[in-house]
Amino acid sequence: MYKTFTMELAGRTLKVDIGRVGKQANGCAFMQYGDTTVLSTATASEKPRDGIDFFPCSVEYEEKFYAVGKIPGGFNKREGKASENAVLTSRVIDRPMRPLFPKDYRNDVTLNNMVMAVDPECRPELVAMLGTAIATCISDIPFDGPCAMTQMGMVDGELIVNPSQEQWDNGDLKMTVASTAQKVIMIEAGANEIPEAKMLEAIYKAHDINQTIIEFINKIVAECGKPKHAYESCAIPEELFEKMKEIVPPAEMEEAVFTDEKQVREENIRQITAKLEEAFADNEEWLAILGEAIYQYQKKTVRKMILKDHKRPDGRELTQIRPLAAEVDIIPRVHGSAMFTRGQTQICNVTTLAPLSEAQKVDGLDPNVTEKRYIHHYNFPAYSVGETKVSRGPGRREIGHGALAERALIPVLPSTDEFPYAIRTVSETFESNGSTSMASTCASCMSLMAAGVPIKKMVAGISCGLVTGDTDDDFVLLTDIQGLEDFFGDMDFKVTGTTEGITAIQMDIKIHGLTRPIVEGAIERCREARLFIMDTCMKPAIAAPRPEVGKYAPKIISIQIDPERIGDVVGQRGKTINEIIARTGVKIDITDDGMVSICGTDKEMMDKAVEMVKIITTDFEEGQIFKGTVVSIKEFGAFIEFAPGKEGMVHISKIAKERINHVEDVLTLGDKVTVVCLGKDKMGRISFSMKDVSQR
Repeated sequence: MYKTFTMELAGRTLKVDIGRVGKQANGCAFMQYGDTTVLSTATASEKPRDGIDFFPCSVEYEEKFYAVGKIPGGFNKREGKASENAVLTSRVIDRPMRPLFPKDYRNDVTLNNMVMAVDPECRPELVAMLGTAIATCISDIPFDGPCAMTQMGMVDGELIVNPSQEQWDNGDLKMTVASTAQKVIMIEAGANEIPEAKMLEAIYKAHDINQTIIEFINKIVAECGKPKHAYESCAIPEELFEKMKEIVPPAEMEEAVFTDEKQVREENIRQITAKLEEAFADNEEWLAILGEAIYQYQKKTVRKMILKDHKRPDGRELTQIRPLAAEVDIIPRVHGSAMFTRGQTQICNVTTLAPLSEAQKVDGLDPNVTEKRYIHHYNFPAYSVGETKVSRGPGRREIGHGALAERALIPVLPSTDEFPYAIRTVSETFESNGSTSMASTCASCMSLMAAGVPIKKMVAGISCGLVTGDTDDDFVLLTDIQGLEDFFGDMDFKVTGTTEGITAIQMDIKIHGLTRPIVEGAIERCREARLFIMDTCMKPAIAAPRPEVGKYAPKIISIQIDPERIGDVVGQRGKTINEIIARTGVKIDITDDGMVSICGTDKEMMDKAVEMVKIITTDFEEGQIFKGTVVSIKEFGAFIEFAPGKEGMVHISKIAKERINHVEDVLTLGDKVTVVCLGKDKMGRISFSMKDVSQR
């Protein structure tokens, strides 16, 4: 026996089946929105995981290719590791869900979403987000929900609730907003320079829609929800805290953390830890949880300093940005490079340019996105935080940070008509102490300009933090948070943009939501800070894109040909185009509309390739002059190749002004000659003359 619930959401029917499938999961929701179908489940282990001091929650988003009627590529013909879109979707689902679980819950939790059918009018990511919330709310897993998610798009200045895939891909806004019944709990956005006021309008329109969804979820929970199970609390005993304060008074802990040098602070904490370990040497139970207890003690100290005394650990004012530095061209021979430093956060970004044929191919569930012309990658090595760890490739965090900086710059990139290049930027984290993704945005913007990419405007980013008290109006906003303020604070609100508006937002919080004054204040703080960063740091390093690409970057010449002549350039089985490439060393891309892009580093060879393409695609008329090579000699004349795959004949009588008895008397194979076109003979072949060239 199962129950079905429906509601009208943005003009479409949302249908939820409970108890139809997945009955052994703690919670399961079989979701349909339009024809998009997602199976969402929530499961938890019976006992907590031993030896950990965090909540072990994993969010999965599985893209099944049968959902769009495709067979996966590759040898195995089955889905492999999660795509970048799947990783980013998992992160967007995780961020609003995680704060609503008990802070002292240590049972393993897995929130899984399997996309089984995709209706282009109803994006599967949204359905998975709602399914996760519903499955968790009706389960017996402790959860302080419900929460709901709404996506906002914008086309021609009009906000659209839960846009179709086409509206999402081609609109000016891609925003996801999650809410509880009272507050906004998560924001993720990419935008085409949308002003702050319009962004706030979109956020709170989504928040209002979320309230109707929460009412719907509450109805489902009332009829199908399970009682929440009891769990073993991992909270630190208050008795331990009191004993720690006797050994290390609050003033001593405050002095230990009150420094702008991360290494000094860590050394101070090591000394405090050693003192406490010695004091509790006979208490194994307390020693086992001492690390978490010291962390909590630091957290309470830092929060009290900020909230009550308005003192930041490094002594800055609440709105003050750490020391800034920027420079370009720090790496020789690469196509573009820049380094951006903010306090103890330092990013080096390198830009690489390539022909459009090297754009990244995308094999996913969105039929409108088959390749990425701009790619931003982000790396976070262990040495950047003074740790020793073997690199195992990018994790979800690295993928997410790279995507955020990528999203920030997409609105200002030139079109392929203006700049026919594939572009890759890579941010290498040299040093980290908070908000490396925003430093990556600044560094990649300068790196692109140094590479000669004609971006439309400069983009900068900054993060705003938060410490809250016991009431909604008791809070402190912090401009440019460092690592300690991120770890111990309540919010990491990242905003990127130009002087005109916002290009990306990513909001992470650790509390049960933000009031509107906090959201408005954070957005305004970030606007002021990014303008300051551009004016005082980035513009002095490089104020505008360089007029042309660098010495070592490939050059591209684009010419338009008749689309019906593409076959002539390509030749049978690619013979002609491959011959042009072999002779000149260039790369050639041809689009379906006849745009030919010739890429290389040798200007002479590029011009030669352009000439060949023009010759091949030009109708031959009497009087045209060509240069060619003798490729065949017959008794009656010689055949001249004037372009790859293109030949014409010079009759023996047209070789020299004087009479000759044999072609070989004048020509040999491989000779370079200049000829004039006489038109076509009776057999349709092109006829040339050598002797009449001087008369033209």
